[in-house]
Amino acid sequence: MRPTEQVLTAAISRLREHAYGVTIHAKAEELVDPRPLSFGSVYYALERLEEQGLISSRLADPGLERGGRRKRYYRLEALAERAPVSVHDLLHEATEELRKEAGRWSPNRPKPHPVRPK
Repeated sequence: MRPTEQVLTAAISRLREHAYGVTIHAKAEELVDPRPLSFGSVYYALERLEEQGLISSRLADPGLERGGRRKRYYRLEALAERAPVSVHDLLHEATEELRKEAGRWSPNRPKPHPVRPK
């Protein structure tokens, strides 16, 4: 499972019945702060997780606050819940990996010169 997928799995686990795209994105960004996540990467990862059978989704009834558009709610499947590694361990591992990536490619950090040694 990729780090983003691990973080999303942890976010869904924490949100329970309130897990839909926007809340999952917000919780995942909170978990991997300061690294931002795009909505596109979140929805793409959710799609991959659903294809793997680790999560499932359902459409809610249309609501007036969204102009009749329906929310897609996600939940963990038994396969994901029975994973040998705890969600806490996955979250810790994924968060650390994403933070390392953010530190390596931070726009504020100068990149080393490819020819000239430090």
